[in-house]
Amino acid sequence: MLKTQIKYIALTVGLGVGFANAASVEDVENSFYPYKDGAPSFSGLSEGMVINSANVDQFRDILDPAVFQQLKDGWFEMKVGETTSFDLHPKYVEATRKGLGQVALGDELGQLNGFVAGRPFPEEPDANDPRAGEKLAWNYKYGYNWGDNAAIYPFYWRYRDLESGKVERTIKFNFHFLNYKHRVNQDPVPEFADNPSDLFRAIYVEVLEPFDVKNTQLLIHRASNDLQPDNTWLYLGFQRRVRRLSSGQITDSFLGADLMIEDFEGYNGRISDMTWTYKGTQNVMLPFYNHNDLDLATDLEERDGYQFVDFGGKGGCFPQITWQLRKVYVLESDPKDDNHPISKRVHYVDAQTFTLPRTLIYDRKGDLWKSWTIGQSHPDHHLEKNKGTGVSIDDAFSMIDVQAAHCTTGQFKGQVDPELNPVKLFTVQNMRAKGR
Repeated sequence: MLKTQIKYIALTVGLGVGFANAASVEDVENSFYPYKDGAPSFSGLSEGMVINSANVDQFRDILDPAVFQQLKDGWFEMKVGETTSFDLHPKYVEATRKGLGQVALGDELGQLNGFVAGRPFPEEPDANDPRAGEKLAWNYKYGYNWGDNAAIYPFYWRYRDLESGKVERTIKFNFHFLNYKHRVNQDPVPEFADNPSDLFRAIYVEVLEPFDVKNTQLLIHRASNDLQPDNTWLYLGFQRRVRRLSSGQITDSFLGADLMIEDFEGYNGRISDMTWTYKGTQNVMLPFYNHNDLDLATDLEERDGYQFVDFGGKGGCFPQITWQLRKVYVLESDPKDDNHPISKRVHYVDAQTFTLPRTLIYDRKGDLWKSWTIGQSHPDHHLEKNKGTGVSIDDAFSMIDVQAAHCTTGQFKGQVDPELNPVKLFTVQNMRAKGR
């Protein structure tokens, strides 16, 4: 009888349901510093080499299926860089240590108990844990992506024909991000005192050009309670009014691009909207690099001399960057809504930063639909203001619709700068004022 009780307790603790998780200080160290004892390796792979159609077969085991096929078909060539550590901010790591033994999943998908800040589940995922995927999803949601607040200021999207390479449209945005709760570095910590809607996070988007969509604005309020739907508003300049978007509209094409609002940052939705499945741990080539070490674009240049990531390859749809062999958690997310336009996403989660640099999106028939890449620059090799921030800087993106032979590319000027993100920016009143 005693053995049975011990076995039951061990199982429930492992699942994190109603009990504190079993993570240790050693788990925290291993989670945040996976390369402290050396970088991963693969036979024949070396820094400085190029993977292309001639040699890609020998590297199939360290490439996701879509990238493998793109290389095989000669769509682009992959430059191999050194695997480097992207250390997150020490205060985020310390917040994780302080949370040990306090965080647990609730009984229902989308419920999390005892969380204050940091990485909720720093322990290695267990293939025998049916809720391991859900824990990884929480780690992403409360990750240090953009830190406590940041801005992409400005942000260029280009719509391209994959076959001809023609740039059909260019849109210039500003994107802003602000965490109201679970903050670790920028005052106030750990949350804003004045937060009557109990928000976790807000995203504000403003279109700067071209003229026909100028002043289009998007505002997303994400509640602290994951079971509560997002509040999303859109301001269209030609209508001169703010309207609330329904939940179904976040899966529509955003301003004619190849991505939807739900695709932002790799996944921009609630934990409770998806079923999450951990598919295993692998070493995979991911788009991590030092921005300042690249051959950068010359057609877009800021007054301060900042240069954006350049694009090339088939259709001009591929960022001209280096890739690193990194530890990855493969995570599948399946929409709970049967009317959702996709059947699943397969995320290649970077195990150190918990960013989503590679995501494969499948249509409702189960066929590959889109290939989603978000390039990650080390903050110490980017803008001066980003040095020491511990933020893995989203620096370029490519969303390729392989079925429509089309892509949308993004070129970022990511800035970890609280002055660019005042609270008043993230209000409906601000949208109306800007729209006058």
